[in-house]
Amino acid sequence: MGGSGRWRVYHAALRALLDLVGAEPPDVNEPDDCLFWRHRARRMIGETVARQAKHPTGARGMPIEWFEPLIAAAVYEPDPSFNRQLVEPAIAAFGRRRVQVALLDYLDTDAPAGAARAWYWASIGVRYLPGTTTMTPESAAEYKEVSDLRERYRLTALRRFLADDDLDLHRCILPGLTLDPQMYPSQMRDQVAQAVQIARTSNDDYLRHRVEIQVVPER
Repeated sequence: MGGSGRWRVYHAALRALLDLVGAEPPDVNEPDDCLFWRHRARRMIGETVARQAKHPTGARGMPIEWFEPLIAAAVYEPDPSFNRQLVEPAIAAFGRRRVQVALLDYLDTDAPAGAARAWYWASIGVRYLPGTTTMTPESAAEYKEVSDLRERYRLTALRRFLADDDLDLHRCILPGLTLDPQMYPSQMRDQVAQAVQIARTSNDDYLRHRVEIQVVPER
């Protein structure tokens, strides 16, 4: 599907989400200013979902039929900054773990680049006690609660990086890809070196620069 076709599909998804969550349509003519229309649509969807999440019933009162279209819109939004408008309300409404599991499913199937972009905003923002490098108790508990999903992401992201030669996918995955072989099972450590080699020999300046920032010196 060409670029214009993808945008038509994405706009249709946003329009459907606006109707689904009962958000007010953007006060801008979509054909005249597509970029601004998308921005307003995402914001209105996100604000509506976040507002519902703050209701006294919380996540227990969230319409379950909102979840999958919301995650799909976040995944298929190509801008890694704007998908935040959908990812964070989804976490507020349905919980971080559920959102991360859904993104991992996308990473493992048909939309790995979008899933990697959205994963950035779905990750834990670690908070520390003032003047220390010790996590706050709340942050430590949240970090531990999704530790298994971080492990799954690490393994799946490395596998997808090696299996697919799509440049957009490589650009999306590399910044969040752990390049320390010791963080992987023994049978996967050689694959880390393969990923580094792919990035170092890429025709893409960004990949060649980025990998040198992330690569872990041999011990």
